Amino acid sequence: MAQHPLKGSERTPLAGARSIGKADPNERLEVTVLLRHRAADQLREHVAKLAAGDRPVGPLSREEFARRHGAAPADFDAVRRFAQAHGLAVVHEDVASRTLVLSGSVAKFNAAFGVDLENFEHDHGSYRGRTGPIFLPDEITAVVEAVLGLDDRPVASPHFRQHPDAGRAMPRLPAGAFDPTQLAALYSFPPGAGAGQSIAIIELGGGYRPADLTKYFAELRVPLPTVSTVSVDHAKNRPTGQAGGPDGEVMLDIEVAGAIAPSAKIVVYFAPNTDAGFLDGINAAIHDTTHKPSVISISWGGPESSWTPQSMSAYDQAFQNAAAMGVTVCAASGDNGSSDGVSDGADHVDFPASSPHVLACGGTSLKAASGAIASEGVWNNGASGGATGGGVSNFFALPAWQSGLRVARTNGTTSHACFDLCARRKRRHVGHDV
Repeated sequence: MAQHPLKGSERTPLAGARSIGKADPNERLEVTVLLRHRAADQLREHVAKLAAGDRPVGPLSREEFARRHGAAPADFDAVRRFAQAHGLAVVHEDVASRTLVLSGSVAKFNAAFGVDLENFEHDHGSYRGRTGPIFLPDEITAVVEAVLGLDDRPVASPHFRQHPDAGRAMPRLPAGAFDPTQLAALYSFPPGAGAGQSIAIIELGGGYRPADLTKYFAELRVPLPTVSTVSVDHAKNRPTGQAGGPDGEVMLDIEVAGAIAPSAKIVVYFAPNTDAGFLDGINAAIHDTTHKPSVISISWGGPESSWTPQSMSAYDQAFQNAAAMGVTVCAASGDNGSSDGVSDGADHVDFPASSPHVLACGGTSLKAASGAIASEGVWNNGASGGATGGGVSNFFALPAWQSGLRVARTNGTTSHACFDLCARRKRRHVGHDV
């Protein structure tokens, strides 16, 4: 039986990582398999019309999307037969997100996908990984678009910076700082507290304590919002007690959203920090027919160069699906300037913010006087203090709504970019890449 490499699935070890031996053949793991869309061309056309503001085209309901563009029953059947033939169990499947989760031992996954899983160590920890591509047999080559989770290295970092005085009691905001309600007023956020809306927040570690939220909103004199959690791939709300770790991101995300829209329901989706877990968390929010979020907030990411092409394509398809259903996805563009933390001297952008179906959110330095904006500019505190990410994707094609805009690269050349010009022109876009 012929085996075909899965396009874009090639992996190399993390920089500085070394193999310490084969993965335990009896170790059990779960792997997410992503199937192709139904009517993919029609889906792309629908999203393009939404982006252009064409009427009477409108967003699809979650149920309608699943019927039109979810995975086909025959494709599910093909992967189920493949799994059964290799002794793998199907533990979850979802038509709308086009995913199956397979469970089995390392030995069975090695045989099924033609990989050789190893354990690696590096300066910051360890992970189970592989080298080279994933292989698929004839019967599912045209059906499967991504296989995620064989490699469990962390794929993203939280995007936040601590104030130099963090850790000591501060009875009031430091000079030049704003709380979320002040920023909302300065930027003339529309009236209303978000009643009837649901805000999804994706978190890949850490957690929050309800008592801390109660104290924060009481001091801000804002009603305590309703916050609930969704566990994805066995991840849960697990506070570490370290504000400088992932807890800081989790609390920051909830506090900002809750302060500006205290009447909205806030749903936190906790997922593992792996390529499979992150995607499963995003899909759980996009296709959630219980909470039905209209906005998804993501403050985690990593430079495009650290992702496999199959992963970026899979995530971008998920964001395209969100756009088709009228769900806005916002992602932080990073805190390490134009390098995005990569030390090769080149320009890098952060993913998933670089997806053309995502609204990338960068940092702004703001000064106010007499209740109005006096000046604003890009946030850049230098190498030690952080700077907003941004730039031009090296993977995704230029979206139509960014044509004609230019940005200077570090090496002196110029490229297209959008940055915040779209927002200033008050145009509605499905997403934009900064």
